[in-house]
Amino acid sequence: MSENMQAKLAEPEESQTPRTLGLSMDEFAALEERIVRAVSLVRRERQARTAAEERANELEAKLSAPNAELAQLEAALKEKEAELAALNAERDQLRERVERILAQLDSLEL
Repeated sequence: MSENMQAKLAEPEESQTPRTLGLSMDEFAALEERIVRAVSLVRRERQARTAAEERANELEAKLSAPNAELAQLEAALKEKEAELAALNAERDQLRERVERILAQLDSLEL
């Protein structure tokens, strides 16, 4: 090998040497403050999300109770409609029987 190549191999290249960050204490403090604010922001957002989820669950529970009650009322309404239809049919039958009896009484009076 040539001396020039040996010299290059013996000297570390700039890209191989570790670099240090040239941060001053003020820059480091500013960076630290930004990190603290970011952590605080993330914490507040998580708390807000948790509160919103809890509120949504409460509202969903409040909505499901009336829906169950509505289903029960609808079933009761159908039952009452069927009962009303049966009573109307019975009334019509009684009316026909009374009309027949009255017609028979009218025919006897002649």
